Amino acid sequence: MIALKVSITNKDALILVDIQNDFCVGSLAVPNACDIIKYANSYIEIFKKNIRPIFATRDWHPKNHSSFKEFGGIWPIHCIQNTDGSMFYKDLRLPNDTLIISKGTNPDKDAYSGFDGTDLHDKLKNLNINRLFIGGLATDYCVKATILDALALDYTTFFLSDASKAVNLKPDDEALSINEMLKAGAILIDLNDLIQ
Repeated sequence: MIALKVSITNKDALILVDIQNDFCVGSLAVPNACDIIKYANSYIEIFKKNIRPIFATRDWHPKNHSSFKEFGGIWPIHCIQNTDGSMFYKDLRLPNDTLIISKGTNPDKDAYSGFDGTDLHDKLKNLNINRLFIGGLATDYCVKATILDALALDYTTFFLSDASKAVNLKPDDEALSINEMLKAGAILIDLNDLIQ
């Protein structure tokens, strides 16, 4: 589905996925990740202006996390709790009241989705949210997983295409991921589609 013009309502929340140092400039940097920061900040300003909740998910791994190559996973060590790599990228202008969702905290289980093993769904329900605007890093992993879970939980879900970048371990991973999200019911938008 392609959106035309979308207004922010009192049922909306912004979710920015894993815009952390290790994914921007560190051990698992997504190609051109820093290009999304200005767009993410624009979405933040729009949601602040509309007094809508802003969530930021983060990988928050213990040192022995199972996703690391050293422990049988596929990724280099990244986003270890309380290290510089796990901090949100310095140019991301998250408000002080941003709701932080930590995931991947169980050493034995990977968690790409912001809903996996967290209280994100409960927090959204308590705020009477039914539409989510989701972007971040990376399109083909944690953004996709978060969006697919949101759709499975019956949220109307917008994919922020200009505020997301893919890892692209294979060259067509991004395109395949976007197609999968759209087939599941996500709505692709960019800043130009929002009535500000």
